[in-house]
Formats: sequence, structure tokens, C-alpha cells
Amino acid sequence: MNRTPLDRIALVLVIIGALNWLLVGLFEYDLVASIFGGQTSFMSRIIYSLVGLAGLYSISLLFRDVAAHETR
Repeated sequence: MNRTPLDRIALVLVIIGALNWLLVGLFEYDLVASIFGGQTSFMSRIIYSLVGLAGLYSISLLFRDVAAHETR
């Protein structure tokens, strides 16, 4: 299935968010917060928002018609 650049960016952001949550769940370590200066810093909030928006966008990937994107 061909993916658009926006699809790929969204999936990368969702993977980053999933890995961050894995670290939080296993080790109580928030990598995004530690890189960008705490959970309430402006940059951390932007990253969290982008990951959340990417997750919402990725819901659309579940409902796309695979045959419509194939050109063979």
C-alpha cells in the first residue's frame, strides 16, 4: 500500500509517542519531558500535541480502501 508523506510523518510521530509511553510505563521516565525541559515546557507541549494529532490522523489509516490505492 502506498503511503503519502503525511501518512509516514503521522506514523513516525505515533511510534515516538508509543515508545515514550513504554518508557513511562516501565521505568517512569518521560523522554520527551527530559529532552525538552519538563512536561509543562512549551516545547514538550508542542511535541505531545503533535503526537496526539498524529494519533487522530492515523485513525483514518484504518478505514482506507487498500484497493483504491493500488495501481497495478
